[in-house]
Amino acid sequence: MESIQDKVIIITGASSGIGMESARLLVANGAKVMLFARREEKLQQLTKELGEENCGYVTGDVRLPSQVEKLVQETIRRFEKIDVLFANAGIMPASSISDLKLDEWNEMININIKGVLNCIASVLPKFIAQKSGHVVVTSSIAGKKIFPGNSVYCGTKFAVKAIVEGLRQESIAERTNIKTTLLYPGAIQTELLETISSKDDRANWDRFYQIAISPKSVAESVLYALSQPKDVGVNEITILPAKQS
Repeated sequence: MESIQDKVIIITGASSGIGMESARLLVANGAKVMLFARREEKLQQLTKELGEENCGYVTGDVRLPSQVEKLVQETIRRFEKIDVLFANAGIMPASSISDLKLDEWNEMININIKGVLNCIASVLPKFIAQKSGHVVVTSSIAGKKIFPGNSVYCGTKFAVKAIVEGLRQESIAERTNIKTTLLYPGAIQTELLETISSKDDRANWDRFYQIAISPKSVAESVLYALSQPKDVGVNEITILPAKQS
């Protein structure tokens, strides 16, 4: 295992859950983090907790390329470099396809797919120029298996898998030395269920999530992936509650 001392890491979806716990753990291990989310009060509190010498924040929306570019520029202004992108923002308004919730489908596509692409597009030229970088993306166990009643969400996470694995293979071919890591969390104690609009669907997922584990478990996986030697790639990590089948 190698030190992540002074590595500069952008974290989206940083105001709660996996993003917040990852920021805490990474700073505790010597990294500098730039937080990105829409809720400024949460970002301010976390920045104060972690210390302004180790942490900065930008409020914004991953759906908007101009705001993601502002995040990248502010990170470079503040810390002079970017070593890692952790694209973690996502939503899961679960419903069956027959419910025809087109607005929710489009929101998932815009955040879960286009948001990841916007983040990758903003850092990739810098990673290519410096011939190093690491892209970590939160997918989901729903990016490996289909959950009926949540098919569109699964589709967005399968898309993320294709994008990130494609980036990894293209980086090998182009010799740009960019690592990628896909995270496949199962039931994790986060705010993800808050985006479910149907009371019945929410009740079903609440029952399923009674086995959920702490987001600290996912943060540990992020740290593990980032702590590997340069010649070691941790391409995929699945993190499930022990009781999840």
